[in-house]
Parts: sequence; structure tokens; C-alpha cells
Amino acid sequence: MKNLKKLTAFALTTLILLGMGAGALADGEQTTLVYASGDYTRINPAMDEHGEINVLLFNGLTAHDGDNVVVPGLAENWEFDADSCAYTFHMAENARWHDGEPVTAEDVKFTIEAIMDPANGSENAPNYEDVTAIDVLDEHTVRFTLDAPHVAFLDYMTMPVLPEHLLEGEDFQTSEFFRHPVGTGPYKLERWDEGQAITLVKNEDYFQGPANIDRIVFKIVPDDSARAMQMRSGELDLALLTPRDAENFAGAEGYTVYDMKTSDYRGILFNFHNSYWTENRDIIPAVCCGIDRQLIVDSVLLGHGEAAYGPLQRNVYNCEDTEHYDYDPARARSILEAAGAEMGDDGFYYRDGAKLGFVIHVAAGDQVRLDIAQAAAQQLRQIGLDVTVEIPAVVDWSGQMAYLIGWGSPFDADDHTYKVFGTDKGANYSGYSNADVDKYLTEARRSDDPAVRAEAYAGFQKALATDPAYAFICYIDADYVAKSSLRGIEPDTVMGHHGVGIFWNVTEWEIES
Repeated sequence: MKNLKKLTAFALTTLILLGMGAGALADGEQTTLVYASGDYTRINPAMDEHGEINVLLFNGLTAHDGDNVVVPGLAENWEFDADSCAYTFHMAENARWHDGEPVTAEDVKFTIEAIMDPANGSENAPNYEDVTAIDVLDEHTVRFTLDAPHVAFLDYMTMPVLPEHLLEGEDFQTSEFFRHPVGTGPYKLERWDEGQAITLVKNEDYFQGPANIDRIVFKIVPDDSARAMQMRSGELDLALLTPRDAENFAGAEGYTVYDMKTSDYRGILFNFHNSYWTENRDIIPAVCCGIDRQLIVDSVLLGHGEAAYGPLQRNVYNCEDTEHYDYDPARARSILEAAGAEMGDDGFYYRDGAKLGFVIHVAAGDQVRLDIAQAAAQQLRQIGLDVTVEIPAVVDWSGQMAYLIGWGSPFDADDHTYKVFGTDKGANYSGYSNADVDKYLTEARRSDDPAVRAEAYAGFQKALATDPAYAFICYIDADYVAKSSLRGIEPDTVMGHHGVGIFWNVTEWEIES
């Protein structure tokens, strides 16, 4: 019987990958959703925050709803004691791991302590650096004591909880658990065909009630063009496509296009670990105003986005009254010449005998990001900077000159600012450091007064613009295409980095026959 079950699962996955298993299946009338996914080498939410699959397999103490507001997750309720600066969470008592073991407060303590442990190298560690103690009060009650107020703390409690009984003593970077994850979420891992598909089956014992769709297949389709072709051929039910590919489905019978807003921006990260920027940091403002952002939005994104000037444009704490570095080639050249650069016979600026320019690295497989980088490089060459684009086999964060970066959070403004721009923080891959930026980010984190936070974030944005860490380019819409038989997607939810977030209410989705 066990072998028969394995054979049935294999046959089902094979049918799906051949494009014959999407939607309602004749065998038992089970429903299967096939989603176009990037590849995974591991599923490790403690280390890799952007995995779209995480929310299907795991739960945090809290969650975000369709308005990106914090709501209960594994914790049914909580309270904050201002005198002791402590959060106490009361957990659901009926939540179980996919292997049947009960979920406890010890699991929560274990997970957050693992993220906080410097030996594990989690980029999420700055989210919890104010935690001074984690106390298990009973099997389903856990208290976090902080050394200072941290207004975004409830947002960070959406971090998926991991099972202590399966991970205790394991290496959080290399453990085989992350190839065979066991979570608490609405779906559990059925099989993983490396480089082909990750098949999830619904958790019938899910503590918040079972999902409607029986299976979700994360079909590995990293190539943008292949996603569009497989969407058209019926092999996929849902895919995040490029703006150009998505527009080809607009108005097509049987398909629905969701042009969803995001907080997801793109920009050029300047790597301050590289000595080039030690010597040439003063030309960065010229780079910033040498890029025609609106032209890139129009030509690369086909209008599916907006020009960017900072990391909080789609946040309530955005400060419009800051330096935008609007496209101005004359100003860019003036900045370069004021810095002592002179135009050479080849049309490029030189300073102290060295040509000014740099290489932008772009991750493989992201055509939109590559197109943005190439357009920006061409524009910068036109103002006299020798800028080129390369796709490295492996990203060299400490050695490269620049990178076409993407970040963005639709949640509290602390998320993707404090750990990205703060000195020596976990996601500060540029090595950027600015004392004023650090000061304002800390002030904003430690106040729950909106007026105080607005002033602090305005100071942060102005300090960042005065001394840029990135040349911000654009915000990108998330263009999802789905078969019209798929119901339940909330089109007004603001997506996060990489368009992540569409599965927030996946248990409510349905596939009409």
C-alpha cells in the first residue's frame, strides 16, 4: 500500500508537469493549482525571507491580512506591557506540526534564538536585536522582553516558527531539514523533484481549517519567456510574468491579469567594500541624476510601475520633500566636473588619469532587471561614465563594484530600511554607513507616536538622499496572470519584494470546474 501511494503521487506530479493535471482532476475530483516558480535549493524561512512558498508551509505567531495589517497567526492574542517593555503571546492550542507533534512556545523560543545567533548568519537578525529575554511561561505562552520599544515587533513576529524537535543541534545553513521541511501551515510537502517541481498537499488538520484546493505544485520555470509560453499552453494556472508578457494576456478569453501594486523597488547598489567607491563616492549624485527613470518605466515596464527616488515611496512615512535626483544630464556633468573630472577624447570622463565608470552586476534569470540595468548603463554612458553590465555566475557581494538591487516591504517602515541601510546590519550588502541614517532609523523604531516617526523617517530619507547608498530607479508592479477559473486572489493587496504576498489568503482560493 505504501508503494502504491508513492506511485500515485509520482503519477500525479508527472501528469501535472505534462500540462494534463491542472484544475479539476477526474480521479477523485481533486483540484490542483500549478504555479510558475523560481528554483529552490532549500526552504529556510529563518535565513531566506523571500520564499513565496514559506507562507504555505509555515506560520508565524502573527500574520498579515490583505491590507498588510498584523493579525493573529499561531498566537490567538497578545498583550504589551509598557513598564517592562514585554510582549506576551497566547498561542492556539490545537496547532500541530505536519508530523503530528504539538506546536509549543518552546518552538517559538528556539526559532527566534536561532535567528539571533550570529553563528547562523541570518539577515533577519536585526529584526530581533532589541530582544533581551525570551521566556516560556507555559506550553502555549511565550514572553519577549525588549531593551527598548520596537514598534515593528509584531510585524516581525510573522517570522515562520520552526520545529525544535527536528532542528535542535542542526546547522541552520546546511541542515537536510530545509530540503524536507515540516511546518504548521495549510499545505505540507508531498514531494520535491529537484529542478522540476515542489508538490504540496493540503493539511487536513490545519488549525485554522483546511484549504479548498487539494494540491499546489510549484513548477520550476525560471525563464520569463517559458512562463508565458506555458501559461498560454495551459500548463500553468498562475504565473508572475514580465509586463510585456502579461499585456499579451489582457482581454484573452480564459485568463485574468492582475496588475498589482508593490513596494518593490530597483536601484543600483554601490558596493562600498570596493575601493573604487572609497575614491569616487562623490560622483554618486551624478549617477543618480544621470538616469532617466521615467523612460525606463515607460520602455522597460511599459508603464507598470513608477520612477523611484527612495525606499519608502509606497509607505505612509514617505517624505516627498527630499532630493529626487530628477533626470538632468547637464547637472550630472556639472557634478563630475566640480569633482575634478575632465572629458577625454573617447567621450568619457577621467580623473587623475583614470576613466570614471563601473560594472553593474545582475542576477541571472531576471530579464526585467537586466533590461533596467542595460538601459541605465546606456544612459550613464551618454553623460560620460563608462558603465557596463555583467551577469556573474555567483554574486560577489564584497568584491563587485555595483549590483542591480531590489528591496521593498509593504509593512512597517522599519522593515527593509533598518537592516538594509543601518551600519553593519544583516541585509546591508553594500557596506553603507551613515551616522545620521543610523540615528533616524533607531529613533523611528523606538517610538509608537506617528508624529515622532514621521519626523524621524523624514530625517532618514533626507540623510540617505544627501549621501546615497543606491541610485534608485523604479518601483515595479507585480503582473500576475491566472486562469479565470482560479478564484480568490485579492487584487488590491500591495505585494512585497519579488512580488511576494499573493498567497496570503490561499486557503480561501478555489478552482471552478
